[in-house]
Amino acid sequence: MRPLRLRLTWVLTLIAFFASSADTHVTRVEILSRADIQDGRAFGLAGAYERIIGRVYFAVNPENIHNRQIVDLDRAPRNAQGEVEFSADLYLFKPKDMTKGNNAVLFEVSNRGGKGILRLVNGGNTSDPNNEFGDGFLLREGYTIAWLGWQFDVADQGQNLRLSAPVAHDPGGKGIRGLVRSDFTPSQKRDDMPLGHILLGPAGGKSYAVDDPASAKNVLTVRDTPDGPRRVIPRGQWSFAHSVEGQLVTDPHFIHLDGGFLPGKIYEVVYEAKDPVVAGAGLAAVRDFLSYLKYDPQATAPVRRVYAVGISQSGRFLRHFLYQDFNADEQGRQVMDGVIAHVAGAGRGSFNHRFAQPSRDAQPLSSIFFPTDLFPYTDLPEADPETGETAGLLDAASRSHTAPKIFFTNTSYEYWGRSASLIHTSADGLKDSAPGENARIYLLAGLQHFSAAFPPLKATTGSPDSTAQQRHNPNPVQWFWRALINDMDQWVKDGTPPPPNTYPTIADSTLVPLSKWTFPRIPGVNTPHEMNLAYHLDFGSQWRSGIVSNEPPKVGKTFSVLVPQTDADGNDLGGVRLPELQVPLATYTGWNLRDPSIGAPDLRLSFLGSFLPFARSASEREKSGDPRPSVAERYLSREEYMGKFAEAAMKLIKERFLLREDLTAVLERGQREWNEIAGQK
Repeated sequence: MRPLRLRLTWVLTLIAFFASSADTHVTRVEILSRADIQDGRAFGLAGAYERIIGRVYFAVNPENIHNRQIVDLDRAPRNAQGEVEFSADLYLFKPKDMTKGNNAVLFEVSNRGGKGILRLVNGGNTSDPNNEFGDGFLLREGYTIAWLGWQFDVADQGQNLRLSAPVAHDPGGKGIRGLVRSDFTPSQKRDDMPLGHILLGPAGGKSYAVDDPASAKNVLTVRDTPDGPRRVIPRGQWSFAHSVEGQLVTDPHFIHLDGGFLPGKIYEVVYEAKDPVVAGAGLAAVRDFLSYLKYDPQATAPVRRVYAVGISQSGRFLRHFLYQDFNADEQGRQVMDGVIAHVAGAGRGSFNHRFAQPSRDAQPLSSIFFPTDLFPYTDLPEADPETGETAGLLDAASRSHTAPKIFFTNTSYEYWGRSASLIHTSADGLKDSAPGENARIYLLAGLQHFSAAFPPLKATTGSPDSTAQQRHNPNPVQWFWRALINDMDQWVKDGTPPPPNTYPTIADSTLVPLSKWTFPRIPGVNTPHEMNLAYHLDFGSQWRSGIVSNEPPKVGKTFSVLVPQTDADGNDLGGVRLPELQVPLATYTGWNLRDPSIGAPDLRLSFLGSFLPFARSASEREKSGDPRPSVAERYLSREEYMGKFAEAAMKLIKERFLLREDLTAVLERGQREWNEIAGQK
């Protein structure tokens, strides 16, 4: 009888738990596995941690005022209570004794189903169980760390976190149809391409299936540049299919071109699909799960403070989340207390409209003219000189009194590849615009979109995301992350103001139009002549309701995008500068051009910057014609260099962009860089 009594006790506990969580519209949490981390190892005062893998179930009411912004939610199937149900994958680390934690959750908005914050902040390696948590920084600080699936088009592979979203239906039963667009630029000749976004794997992510392969609405075009003329490819030369063991098989999720897709060309297919997913349910899932952790004392991991971090796509998600007022839960309560939107530039995304594809972004040669970099860009209201519209990113959050404290952080890449200047200038690019008192903007100068390994190498030819003309930029972002998370916690918990805004400005000429940008003439280095621009895009008369009728959109005038000016070495001015820029051994850029082997060699490659080390000696410099002084001309010895490097690091500690506890590791990195670049040990 005892096992039966235990089972009954467990069932009753679950019933009580589910009832207590109803107010947050998390109807239940299904725990699939629960395990101690590293055999119960204690992480500082927070003690032992456990890993929870599970699934979260939601039910939201389309009539609730805080759900009305979710496009097509009113067309989704409802339960007996009139609510729309959906679920999401959960991955969570928490102190076993929550009273020993710091009462805060660090929630990483998953980027295309992945988990990256432990690697970035702790230096861990998720593929190595013995080093998954690196130095344990976030755990020693007592954070609960959580991820939730919010994206429906993530590929079904590996440990990706996914959202099982509802599908919208026409009340008449005929199905909802609309146009869907896919574009891609292959790095090598390919006969077949997936319709889903290629960043989600070689087969692409989940895509909308072609409804009628023979429809005249299905059109394939090719062009040479993003703003170049489209050339229609005759319908008889392509099909919705892909090759399987040498045989062409019809497939509504792939496209095949006779003769193959050529590298460096931009291909774009527009086709008709049906049964749109309610993509905005992903925004509601994040909102309601975090509300549940914050306001339900019986939650799986109850906390008092919620910090959300997002990187790249997920940083854009956070900007979109705030813009559409998702930080107010169904009861109107504030969910996120602090937000770090990293390398999002000026973007939002395809996160909440009919036939949305959340994975689409905006790269130099793919995902072009999707609803990513759309007005408004600044957190406070600004004017669009073209339309006369006045709006700000945080207008809705301000009206609902739920605006969190925010860090907008970008690297040098986002000023070239994500129109980042627009978050702190007027839309016409003529004057600076300061953020509100609850926001900070930081340019992390001399970094690329994500940090490369050191010493960096040129990529293998044929890799679509990394085959560049120069070695990748290896400057580390880890030290900044650790300090900024600490700064955010102190700001929210104690009211301690974080470091002041640090970014290039028009007023001091550190932010300039491309025509006024200068860069040293370094032998063998080609410089960019273009950048990603933000455009006025017309998606049709129903766009404000989340329905696209123009696909591709009509493209209007551009907004004025500016870039950081450089110093004599070519390193960016105006931002937070690592010791690597204050005491340089190289030039570190936010751009890198495409290798000729993958086509379009005069255009930039996605996400990458360049590493251009100085010559070691004056004779080496003079022989190559490099205008930048050599290492030997700058520093008399390793000791002199390391002394200046340490001074630069101490300056960052004083400014609170670096933690004192990380000084030793920073200096060790500086020593490695000296050994590699100067060639002196």
